[in-house]
Amino acid sequence: MKTLFTIYNVLLLSVLMAGSALAHVPYIEQKDYTKLRPFVVKDSIENSKSIYAWFETGSDVDVYKFEVTAPVRVFAQAIVPVCPAYEQLLPWFAVVGPGLPEPVEDLPFIIPSGYGAIVVENVAPGEPRTTFYEPFGQKYYYDGPAFDQDISEPGTWYIYYWDPYEMGGDYAAVLGFKEVFTPKDIVRSLILTPVIRSNGELHTECQQTTIF
Repeated sequence: MKTLFTIYNVLLLSVLMAGSALAHVPYIEQKDYTKLRPFVVKDSIENSKSIYAWFETGSDVDVYKFEVTAPVRVFAQAIVPVCPAYEQLLPWFAVVGPGLPEPVEDLPFIIPSGYGAIVVENVAPGEPRTTFYEPFGQKYYYDGPAFDQDISEPGTWYIYYWDPYEMGGDYAAVLGFKEVFTPKDIVRSLILTPVIRSNGELHTECQQTTIF
């Protein structure tokens, strides 16, 4: 048992040293996250994770699903890798759940009966965008809009991501804020981090500088 505990701590340290002060459990979209087959948050929505996904077409809408049984803080963000093809990729997203107001924006999906939505918009095309260096994946991203609120209405909740300008491309859905790594998360991180650092999650050529 002591040996397993030591191995766990060594692996955890290696994962955290590879990243920043806030490390996210990585996931890479293999099949499109649709309403019928969404990305399901199986642990707490508060636990941090970064889902490296992509809009296969300009009309693609990705769906993330989580359950609320008690008051919880929900954090979500949309970031985009700094690549030549994505200078104008500006994802929006919407937090959809029971008890929320009816949105005034036109949405590319149907809200379930009895649900409302909070829409989080990006900057307008052509407006300045800030960038940041993300040490975990060792690459630069365009900073994106974020949602950070406490919610308490129990039920099934969703977060929808889409590109209102229909150009499509790679983005990362950042969910959660608590740095929590289970043994399975550590293994996942050790497997996927090299893929992300070599741009293996991207669907376009990207010549930004990375540090190995």
